Amino acid sequence: MLTACAGNANVKAAEASEAAQESPVSGAQRIVFPASASQGALVFGRVPGGSVARYGGRVLHATPYGTVVFGIGRDESGPVRVEVQRADGTLEVASIAVTPRDWPIERIDGVPPSTVNPPPEIAARIEREQAEVSAARARDDDRADFVQAFIWPVKGRISGRFGNQRVYNGTPKSPHSGMDIAATQDTPVLAPAAGVISFANPDLYLTGGTVLLDHGHGVSSNFLHLSRIDVKVGDHVTQGQVIGAVGATGRATGPHLHWGMNWFDVRIDPLLVLQRGQ
Repeated sequence: MLTACAGNANVKAAEASEAAQESPVSGAQRIVFPASASQGALVFGRVPGGSVARYGGRVLHATPYGTVVFGIGRDESGPVRVEVQRADGTLEVASIAVTPRDWPIERIDGVPPSTVNPPPEIAARIEREQAEVSAARARDDDRADFVQAFIWPVKGRISGRFGNQRVYNGTPKSPHSGMDIAATQDTPVLAPAAGVISFANPDLYLTGGTVLLDHGHGVSSNFLHLSRIDVKVGDHVTQGQVIGAVGATGRATGPHLHWGMNWFDVRIDPLLVLQRGQ
């Protein structure tokens, strides 16, 4: 039986809640995905034990309770399809409608010209650094830290929203890849969920002090422009642990935290992840 539900809230996202409500084998034949999801959403589903789910050319590894997760990109028009092959070889397909969003244009002036259109040697450095970050995002292990209800890494006004088209000094650039949170210099940055530090560098050209926190199954958070980094690659951190401090390093016009999230190379909206846990 293929079951579609109205939203992610109807799919039990927290493993602790799942464990309290059912055993890993109960409801073993149910396939559950939301009927629709927004652009930029992190989508949860459930598949039977022993089955194989695929989306976007990837196998979606399931937790012991059958939970799978994937991201829908900013520009995805949908519907998107998740193929689930049961242990007996039968194939079912979940079709998920994609809800479009309005993406405003955000103009940012006063950025140093060399960071908007860098010279060749700086462009090469940026490309090299971005490749290192992308490699860290490719991590795929069985930890299920992503099922936690995420918390704010810092509290503050949202000064830049995910997906907004950015125009630096009048030059259109890529859409904003995360959420900017206004905060004072050196405000402690907390881990929004548990995970493993997969990348940490205090001096990237564009993003300055940069930390990637891997939550398992391809889901990761990135924290940019940090003034201080308190963790190193390989550290296991708990939710709420201090991982660094707010700064204005890299291409930043003032102190703030840029919090981005990814499912592998698909950028997702941290605000939607926060709202899912409410």
